[in-house]
Amino acid sequence: MDHHQEEESNREKQDDEKEALARLEEIKKSIEAKMALRQNNLNPERPDSAYLRTLDSSIKRNTAVIKKLKQINEEQREGLMDDLRSVNLSKFVSEAVTAICEAKLKSSDIQAAVQICSLLHQRYKEFSPSLTQGLLKVFLPGKSAEDVDADRNSKAMKKRSTLKLLLELYYVGVIEDSNIFISIIKDLTSAEHMKDRDTTQTNLTLLAGFARQGRVFLGLPISGQDEDFFKGLGVTAEQKKNFKKAFNTYYDALAELLQSEHKSLQQMEKENAKLVNAKGELSEDSASSYEKLRKSYDHLYRNISSLAEALDMQPPIMPEDGTTRLTAGDEASSSGAVKDTSVPEPVWDDEETKTFYECLPDLRAFVPAVLLGEVEPAKTKNKSSESSSEVVESQQTAEDTTEFPADSGNMADVSITEQPKEKDDVDKEKAKGAKKEKGKEKDSDKKLENEKEKGKSLDVANFERLLQRLPGCVSRDLIDQLTVEYCYLNSKTNRKKLVKALFNVPRTSLELLAYYSRMIATLATCMKDIPSTLVQMLEEEFNYLVHKKDQMNIESKIRNIRFIGELCKFKIVPSGLVFSCLKACLDDFTHHNIDVACNLLETCGRFLYRSPETTLRMTNMLDILMRLKNVKNLDPRQSTLVENAYYLCKPPERSARISKARPPLHQYIRKLLFSDLDKDSITNVLKQLRKLPWSECEQYILKCFMKVHKGKYGQIHLIASLTSGLSRHHEEFAVAIVDEVLEEIRVGLELNEYGAQQKRLAHMRFLGELYNYEHVDSSVIFETLYLTLSYGHGTSEQEVLDPPEDFFRVRMVIILLETCGHYFDRGSSKKRLDQFLVHFQRYTLSKGHLPLDIEFDLQDLFANLRPNMTRYTTIDEINAAILQLEEREHASAADKVSVERHSDTKRPGMFLNCKSNEKNIGENGEAPKEESDSDSGSGSAVRDGQNEELDDGNHERGSDSDDGDDYEDGVGPGSDDDNEFRVRQKVVTVDPEEQADFDQELKALLQESIEQRKLELRGRPALNMTIPMSVFEGSGKDHHHFGRVTGDNGEEVVDEENGEPREVQVKVLVKRGNKQQTKQMLIPSDCSLVQSTKQKEAADLEEKQDIKRLVLEYNERDEEEANGLGTQASNWIPGGSRGNTRSTGEGSGKGGGSRHRFVYHQGGGGSYYSRRK
Repeated sequence: MDHHQEEESNREKQDDEKEALARLEEIKKSIEAKMALRQNNLNPERPDSAYLRTLDSSIKRNTAVIKKLKQINEEQREGLMDDLRSVNLSKFVSEAVTAICEAKLKSSDIQAAVQICSLLHQRYKEFSPSLTQGLLKVFLPGKSAEDVDADRNSKAMKKRSTLKLLLELYYVGVIEDSNIFISIIKDLTSAEHMKDRDTTQTNLTLLAGFARQGRVFLGLPISGQDEDFFKGLGVTAEQKKNFKKAFNTYYDALAELLQSEHKSLQQMEKENAKLVNAKGELSEDSASSYEKLRKSYDHLYRNISSLAEALDMQPPIMPEDGTTRLTAGDEASSSGAVKDTSVPEPVWDDEETKTFYECLPDLRAFVPAVLLGEVEPAKTKNKSSESSSEVVESQQTAEDTTEFPADSGNMADVSITEQPKEKDDVDKEKAKGAKKEKGKEKDSDKKLENEKEKGKSLDVANFERLLQRLPGCVSRDLIDQLTVEYCYLNSKTNRKKLVKALFNVPRTSLELLAYYSRMIATLATCMKDIPSTLVQMLEEEFNYLVHKKDQMNIESKIRNIRFIGELCKFKIVPSGLVFSCLKACLDDFTHHNIDVACNLLETCGRFLYRSPETTLRMTNMLDILMRLKNVKNLDPRQSTLVENAYYLCKPPERSARISKARPPLHQYIRKLLFSDLDKDSITNVLKQLRKLPWSECEQYILKCFMKVHKGKYGQIHLIASLTSGLSRHHEEFAVAIVDEVLEEIRVGLELNEYGAQQKRLAHMRFLGELYNYEHVDSSVIFETLYLTLSYGHGTSEQEVLDPPEDFFRVRMVIILLETCGHYFDRGSSKKRLDQFLVHFQRYTLSKGHLPLDIEFDLQDLFANLRPNMTRYTTIDEINAAILQLEEREHASAADKVSVERHSDTKRPGMFLNCKSNEKNIGENGEAPKEESDSDSGSGSAVRDGQNEELDDGNHERGSDSDDGDDYEDGVGPGSDDDNEFRVRQKVVTVDPEEQADFDQELKALLQESIEQRKLELRGRPALNMTIPMSVFEGSGKDHHHFGRVTGDNGEEVVDEENGEPREVQVKVLVKRGNKQQTKQMLIPSDCSLVQSTKQKEAADLEEKQDIKRLVLEYNERDEEEANGLGTQASNWIPGGSRGNTRSTGEGSGKGGGSRHRFVYHQGGGGSYYSRRK
């Protein structure tokens, strides 16, 4: 792995070296070309007059070429030079010079102009003197007092380009006299010009440009391969002295001028402060004069600083009294006091950031000083002392060894009788002992070496594991802990490896740079070689990447510059290096350099701008950045990058946001709706809203309900549920909510503002939820859908209200149908949705190619609502489908009209027919049971009964028994069919199959009711007199006993056709003894008993009809919900956004024949009832 990495690093180094060599070779070639051009210009080989006569000398051709000389640029250089070689301008040299002098040259056109002037100089001898005189005329003083600002600016730009052209012409040998520059500099540095501030500013920019381009004239050091070239220009030491003296004198005068302006600005600031304290405000004249002086001072200071930088001098330092940061007069007058900006802005935005960059761990408190390399002198002393002790010991052993022979000699003298063989044996034994000792020493040395190798291998393994943990240190504590652990493995080799690992941070892991920089800053307190080595490597990499000028490896460039910026915030990289990097990017402000400069400013620009020692220089750099942005033709992405970087460093001044003051009651309402409301707390929120003083809070609650776009999108159904809960107690509130929602939807269509799209989508979802809670009729939904598609079309504002490239209306329709479209699955609402989806497809096809997200949403919509519907792909197909639909409606329109006319003719006798129908039912023995059903008020659950197959379309039949469609409220589900949608006023006829289904279901319903009433009849309470069975099983005639009517059909009305309109025949039950008998008697029709009986009969009949109508309508609505609730339960409840289910029951109310419907709502944590009439 390491070998592979080393090979890659070696390849990268080789590539870098090759590129560096190629760049040096390119620079060398350009210098050689410039030197060759200079040699040709100094020793020109001009053609003779005979050769010039062979060229084109016509006035027409020469005039055309001279016109081209007024528009010199790099693109036309080659063509213009070819034209100049083909014509004879010997008689038009002065005109050519005039054209070149009048040309408006840019900085990029200077080299092209130099090439053209060199060609003319090598051909015509009189060209060079004439060109010099013509260019010098630009610097002659003009009547500046009469010039307008635009003319003055153009002259300043002309002087700048002319001065650059003169310098380049001097470098290539077209102009040989350097004294012309002395005259120009003397004129620019004249003290007379300092009286005019605008002229001074212009001259400062010219002098700064001359100092940067003509460093050879000032004797300033020149780096690189240009040194040899500039040495050959022959600028004498006397000339350099004159230039330098002129610049230094002018710079000193400017410094004095700056000091005087600073004092005047300070004095004006004090006067303004006195005025503010005395009068409380600053006059407009004082404010404008102060602002003008402050801007003039800032401009002068920037130009002087630029000149000082070009001259390698320190810019003048002004006292830090804050006068140049004084607020403008208009701001002071508006605030009532002058803002004290002398207090510097904090460098860091918050305490956490400040702690991260400034509070570094002290390694000396965690790591012994020996491991940090701070006690090396002590180590050397210990080593020297150890070595000296070893020397002493060796000397002592040597003395001991010398003493032993002396002793032996004395013993030899005493015992002369010893043999020399014994001495030999002793010597042999000593030699053997010495050999053994040497062997032991070698063994111990080997053991030590093995232990050292084992320790080194362990250290290497530990260090490798530490480097592997390095990319995972993404917090301050982790990187600090790793830094302390590294100190225990500190060595010179490991430091090099650590620097390499930190330098090779992955280019996509920019979040690690701040933590790596913190580690380097922590180690820099004890190990100085780590930060210096890393900074040098980063600087070399930056220079290589900038000079490479390829448009690849943008991520590597961003990583490098961000690393430099992070180290600058830890004060490891000096600010001068950062500014040099930024200046290098601004000098070539194109392509990747824009991204690099913006990333540098985003990283440490704010830090440098708020640091007192670099504030001014950073301000100048930011101004240059914005000027370049305005001058360059940047694409939108680059323009946004520059603006973000600028305003991140120097945010615009703006007033603090003032929070809106609301009454405590309004704050409580907002807290309930926008903070506390969820599926678990909806019951509590509803209770709290009901407890509020409704007369005071109704309007504000309505306003908050309409701000559904400011809450969570998934809680819109909860707002609709609250609306339903409140409507039980405040019916007008739900009506107002519906009106406001419809009005907001229409206003959104009229304005079509991009910023209101989220609001419009929320209102569409809210409308769908209101339909789910039965506050809106389906006709309103379909009217809104068609309005969404058609509004604004066919008018002059169509391109504004619904542009072809705008697909927002498609999304609005999708949102509404996703919310409530699953209820339109049967009956007339199903047909209406099918018709709308056909028109909706035509609308989407007219938009052209749909975006992918819109197309996917459409596919999901059709899959959920109409999976079997045909999706048309062309306009012709959809137009044919719509035409077929219209023809089918035309065919059924005649039948529908005839049915309506027939029903209208029968309508006057409907009441009698209904009574006769009930009379017939009574004859079959079913009427009394149905009557008792209506009287009992048992309220059978229509939703769970056997009536789920009733159809919507059956309500529109013109039958005699169904006259309840015109009930008074008209908001219930049955009204979906009253306001039936018609395509071009076509009437939809009733389907025969639906009619048959309806008859079958109605018959089943009546049969079930009859069976229930039979059971209730058996348990009927006994009367005082037993009624004969013949009375119940009779022919339906009226029965009375004790002068009272015994049943709802107990009277027999004699028809007027029989000639007895004024009498009514009744049966009276009497009892004689134990026998019961009935007697017939006639009662006048105007009798109070008969009148009251008729009134009651009419009321009961009306109630029956009302019950019948509501049963049919509720059945129809429940059938629509049967499939819809299943979809709702599967799609809405798991997501938590549509957790509402319904169960309906019906009960009878006897106040004027009215009936109420109670709808059970369950949303999250609670349930409540909503009443519908």
